[in-house]
Amino acid sequence: MDYVSALLPPVVMAVFFIGLIRVIVKTQGGANKAKEDAAVDAALARAEGSRGASAQPDA
Repeated sequence: MDYVSALLPPVVMAVFFIGLIRVIVKTQGGANKAKEDAAVDAALARAEGSRGASAQPDA
């Protein structure tokens, strides 16, 4: 029975990992895709803007 107790944690973790991947794949796209894309684009624009502002020398 030691082999069962040794194999149980990896099997349980594998099952949960597969479930997580399935949820991630199912939630990609759909009705919220445009909203999520807009949020990412806005975050990237803010990051670019703050990086560009801090990189310019003071005149």
